[in-house]
Amino acid sequence: MTSESELLEDLRPRAFAIAYRMLGSVSEAEDVVQEALIRVHAAIDRGEEISSPRAYAATITTRLAIDELRSARARRETYVGEWLPEPIATGPEDDPEGRVEMADSLSLAFLTLLESLTPEQRGALLLHDVFDYGYREVAEILQTSEENARQLASRARRHVQEGRPRFESSAEERERLAESFFAAAENGEFEALESLLAEDVELHGDGGGLAPAIKHPVFGRVKAAKMLTNWWQLGQRMGGLRFRRVVVNGQPGAEYVDPDGKLIGVLALDIGEGRIQAIRSVVNPEKLGHLGPVADANALLARIRESR
Repeated sequence: MTSESELLEDLRPRAFAIAYRMLGSVSEAEDVVQEALIRVHAAIDRGEEISSPRAYAATITTRLAIDELRSARARRETYVGEWLPEPIATGPEDDPEGRVEMADSLSLAFLTLLESLTPEQRGALLLHDVFDYGYREVAEILQTSEENARQLASRARRHVQEGRPRFESSAEERERLAESFFAAAENGEFEALESLLAEDVELHGDGGGLAPAIKHPVFGRVKAAKMLTNWWQLGQRMGGLRFRRVVVNGQPGAEYVDPDGKLIGVLALDIGEGRIQAIRSVVNPEKLGHLGPVADANALLARIRESR
């Protein structure tokens, strides 16, 4: 491997981290990173003097992500049902410190909140608050003044803080409640499951019109528990499903798979104050392919119709 290819591979993780947070999409982020690294490679070949390849790559990645985000927003306006980010799932045995860092800036709740920001606000907030760039650097990347970069980040920060949940929980509490939740769900113990939910729990689902999912969020313990019961019964009519515990964007979660082990969806839990505060389920097959073999959504729907 040449030193240049080593450099490009070293730049890839940070570039992906920026692009994914900007876009909330693994596939779009990968495309942006690939284009960014191609441009870095071309600049090196031209003999350009690059004092900091990392900063150079971050600049290109952010600008490309902003362009992609403007295009993606038009598509998301016509999205069927609620839009949630494409999930990133990792094994529960991964480094717990890394999971805490991931949870702070990668949770599905946080990435969904970013959707309400302008592309420039999102870039300023992420670059400064998550990736520790100074405002002068942020201004250069966003091609604006330092004062405007501060204002963009400040407005974004205020908006995110207003919408962010204000509950705390330890890693041990999150794990204990998640274990109890998935055990109750798999055993069909829905009274036990309901007892784990906060009174004002939120239930979100993203099927994109391609898989069975709620079109609008459901609020409240009783409604959410009933909907979860319906989901489980639906899964049994599809031939049965089981949970495979994973960490979803830094949060306790699980993949649910069909009898053949193919992925049906991913579920993440927001936990705090001794209760499950929010549940987010992504079943749009177009958002799951990067996690492994995905179940045939059309075949699943056909099974449901036959069972009725």
